[in-house]
Amino acid sequence: MSNAGKNFKYLRKLRGWTQEDFANKLNIKRSLVGAYEEERAEPRLEVIETVCGIFKLSMEDVFLKDLSDSGESYLAKRRRLKMASEKASIQFVPVKAAAGYLAGYNDPEFVDELNTFTLPMMASGNYRAFEIIGDSMLPTPSGSVIVGEKIENLESIKSNQAYIVVSNKEGIVYKRIQKPPKAKATLTLVSDNPNYPPYSVDANDIAEIWQAQMIISRPPEKPIWDVDQLSNVVNSLQQQVSSLKRQFK
Repeated sequence: MSNAGKNFKYLRKLRGWTQEDFANKLNIKRSLVGAYEEERAEPRLEVIETVCGIFKLSMEDVFLKDLSDSGESYLAKRRRLKMASEKASIQFVPVKAAAGYLAGYNDPEFVDELNTFTLPMMASGNYRAFEIIGDSMLPTPSGSVIVGEKIENLESIKSNQAYIVVSNKEGIVYKRIQKPPKAKATLTLVSDNPNYPPYSVDANDIAEIWQAQMIISRPPEKPIWDVDQLSNVVNSLQQQVSSLKRQFK
């Protein structure tokens, strides 16, 4: 039997992740992480490849080596890993750059010209931030910035999760995705605001998908209450109640 399960547990604890955290990174169920770590099941090849990508290891490292047996204490290695880790650089796509992004998203020179920022709470990964406008995703307010992590294939999509979807016909939109059966080549995009009906997009028309990881928005303005307006509302309600009482009598 390989060392994969044992190494999974070691690497997960090295990052300070729960099994649920690790499962989300690998796009698998938490119960599978437990089965791998307890060596009740052998991880699939694509799962091993994902782990290798996250930790910058080879397949041989994960399968054959005992990564915990390195002569270095667990705490020392975790501390070194934290010190060596780089904060993810996040390119920002404002609304005014949306049209240009549709034409240049696959051009490294264009992407390099985008303004970038970092967030200390974000682990290493491939992230991008998009400014959204409109009220289709209320209560997420217009003008919010959505930080998304790149989804490399449609199989990684989770139903009813929020994503930034970049497509040739619809442009850049922030929606929830309903994952279709494998036989269908369309995705259903759903707004949080029920006033906007769901609609479908052709999977072949989609250029990029970024799973929402964080929402950055301005603090809401303090509402200014008009005393006269409130008084009118109360009076109107009282009149309606009185009218209903008369009808029942």
